[in-house]
Amino acid sequence: MERDWESVYISDKIHLVEIVRAVLEDNNIPSVAIDKRDSSYIGIGDIEVYVHPDNSILARLIIEQNKL
Repeated sequence: MERDWESVYISDKIHLVEIVRAVLEDNNIPSVAIDKRDSSYIGIGDIEVYVHPDNSILARLIIEQNKL
């Protein structure tokens, strides 16, 4: 992942993040999930989905249209 990728989705639930990533992948948008949860306390923190800036608007639109 390059430094300039943008966060398009944040959740504390891994299954929702994986659904978002699958939907983006179905639409040919590469994505990366970064787990920022505390390693000692899994309930603290979030998981973020990042995409390349060229795809960020389309990714947000797809996420919104699919009510994810």
